Parts: sequence; structure tokens; C-alpha cells
Amino acid sequence: MRIATWNVNSLKARMDAVEAWLGKVEPDILLIQETKLSDTDAPIMPFRMLGYDLVHHGEGRWNGVAIATRVGAADVITNFGDGPVRDSSSGAAVAVSEDDFDPFDEARMISAVCGGIRVTSLYAPNGRVVGSPFYDGKLRWFDRLSRWLAESRSPNEPLILGGDYNVTPSDDDVWDAVAAHGGTHVSEPERAALERLRGWGLEDAYRRVQPALGRFSWWDYRAGMFHRNEGMRIDLLYATAPVAARVVWAEVDREARKGPPTPSDHAPVVLDLDEPGRPFDPGWTGTLERIAARTRPRR
Repeated sequence: MRIATWNVNSLKARMDAVEAWLGKVEPDILLIQETKLSDTDAPIMPFRMLGYDLVHHGEGRWNGVAIATRVGAADVITNFGDGPVRDSSSGAAVAVSEDDFDPFDEARMISAVCGGIRVTSLYAPNGRVVGSPFYDGKLRWFDRLSRWLAESRSPNEPLILGGDYNVTPSDDDVWDAVAAHGGTHVSEPERAALERLRGWGLEDAYRRVQPALGRFSWWDYRAGMFHRNEGMRIDLLYATAPVAARVVWAEVDREARKGPPTPSDHAPVVLDLDEPGRPFDPGWTGTLERIAARTRPRR
């Protein structure tokens, strides 16, 4: 079974790219984040024509998570089971701005049983600035995630929590730990939140089989950061032991981060269970060496 996660940064804008990528990589399950769609606008039929069922949890202009699966979906849970979220669409009865931040009233979590595994698509809050209300809300959202695991899930069940965590697990997962120091995505409280997840019984399934460094999943659009490989590994696939033990291969598909048209600022992360899936070129061969050669400081 092949499972992937991808923050597409607008499913409407990126649907053609997603369709092409599904044809190339052929995942059995794709966890999607930042769809930026309401449930009524979710592209159910286009996915069905590609052979996938789509379960979607959205609010409109921002956030939004989904699971595309060709192995079925049952027992769907959204928003940790805490009820509906806000309507942020342009036609909402009450106007909502992006600064109206309440992580528990936003579409950031969907979970379903697919192919015998409970898969969960997560879109953690960004946090913006350390010490801000957005950052505090991010930490509270991670506390809710930990509580959901403790109250309703077991480390012994087949479970994957994949998505855009907006946190790097360690300094190995950021292009320059010194340059990033003091900011979000690398702060100790955020990393402690990931450590709590691992302490509960989750493993970084990607790192289980892929020790190579420099393979990031997010690069800012600005200032040529992608071309210099100045990125972060913030798109993670955390799994319980029954699933982690089955992982045989994992990779970040760097090729999917390229354009035109304008790509998402995230690349898909892919892992295979039991046996390798369809081969594809993720674009890493020789890439880091070429980047190092052209960015070497002049003497």
C-alpha cells in the first residue's frame, strides 16, 4: 500500500497538478491539506473519475483537509469529533477574516479507516510569530491532538497521522538551524509537542527508512529558496508500531514542487508499506550536489 501526504495550497488551483501526480505516483491513499474549499465545493466527481473516493472537511477560503482513497473510507471523524467548524466562504452569513483565529473552529483534521488503517489528515496552525496569540493557539491545537489520541485511540491500532505539522522534528529537518533559530517551526515548545506524540506511541515513518538529510518538504516561494534548497521538513507521516513496521520505502517528491504553472510551496511525502509501489523519479539524484556547487561561496 502506498500512502502520501501533500499540502496542495488550494485544491481548486492545483487540481490539474494533483490529477497528473496521482497518475504518476499512484498512491492508494493521499492525505490532502489546505484545500481552501467548502464541503459543497469539494471535487468529489473529478476524484471519482480518477478512481478515488474523496472525504473532505472544509470551511471555504482557508484551511480544509481531505482524504483521497481507492481502498475505501469508513468511520469518518472531523475536527476531533468536536462538532462543525465555521463557514469562511465568501458568501458566509457572518463575515470571517483570516485574522479571526480560533484553531478549534477551523477545518484542520479529518480521519477515516482506509484499507484497514486509520489515516488522519492534519493541518496544524502556522503559529506566525513565537509568543503571539496565533502561536499560543497552535500549541493548544497540538494539546487537543494529544488528548484525542489519549482518549480515543490506541498505540496498538494501525494508525497514521499525516499532514502539514508546521514543525520541524529536529535541526536536521531545516536548512539552517542558526538562521531559523527563534522562529516558529523550530521552537522548543513546538518540538516538545511532537515529542509528546512520539511518546504516546507514534514513530516518524519517513525517518525509519530514509536517513538522508537535505530532503525538505516545504520551501518559501520567495527569494529563490527552492532553488537553493533552503527549506524545512514539516510534512510528516507519524505511525503507530503496527504500521511503522510495514514501511519499506519513503521519499519526498521534489519534482512536484516545480512549475509551471505555479506549484504548491509543499512537496508530497510518500511511503510504501509491505512492498515498493510504482517507481517514479522524485528528483533528488544529483540535485543537492548541483545546488552545493552553484551556491559555493566565492573565494
